[in-house]
Amino acid sequence: MSWSTFVAVGDSFTEGVGDVDPRTGAERGWADRVAEALAVRSPDLRYANLAVRGQLLDQIVAGQVERARAMAPDLVSLCAAGNDLLRPSARPADLAHRFEQAVVRLTEGGTAVLVFTGFNTRATPVVDLVGRRLATMNQHIRDIAERRGALLVDLWAMDTLTDPRARADDRLHLNAEGHRRVAARVLEVLGVPTDDDWRDPWPPLDPTPWVRRREEDLRWAREHLLPWVGRRVQGRSTGDGRPPKRPEPVPVR
Repeated sequence: MSWSTFVAVGDSFTEGVGDVDPRTGAERGWADRVAEALAVRSPDLRYANLAVRGQLLDQIVAGQVERARAMAPDLVSLCAAGNDLLRPSARPADLAHRFEQAVVRLTEGGTAVLVFTGFNTRATPVVDLVGRRLATMNQHIRDIAERRGALLVDLWAMDTLTDPRARADDRLHLNAEGHRRVAARVLEVLGVPTDDDWRDPWPPLDPTPWVRRREEDLRWAREHLLPWVGRRVQGRSTGDGRPPKRPEPVPVR
């Protein structure tokens, strides 16, 4: 299949946080990678990325979903509610209801919609604290995809993403290799041939001495965990006031 307009909607995962392009210093991400692959088959493909890091589901629905619909895309990706699940008050059933309403809006007119489960949290200590909520939300998303005819990218089933080498320094976001594997999985779901394989096994990893692991844990807590907790306490987000990186659908190349 081929598409004329692809619009990506979501939070930091879709924005591409953690995948820094060494050529430009800008964040790339799986959505950019997918758009580039689609453009090889459809050179006139237009691509917009409305995702903003840190946004909650209701912010994504209010600020991105209708904006995406106005662009008349034939392919939309929606990944949302991950930030909500980190909050103690999160109720997966309520989030799923609002998520499904967004899917319904996006699928109107025959638009193909990609939805994503959350990925396995074993390698992410902070997120693993809400693992039960995430598992419940993941099942809601699978059910929504089946009911609404959306294309499902089940990140939880991607065992290769559980390796710490798929994560950025903050241990929360994926790095370039992690985003590459997600892009390969998305292309597989879309039925687009690619030379990349998300199942590629990781090479053997030498064991890290206990002292070195503790030093890395302390550095991670100082540089990432404590600032994250501080933002939560102050009600701030890394995405506050941040515009989307590709606000309008324009050719990829």
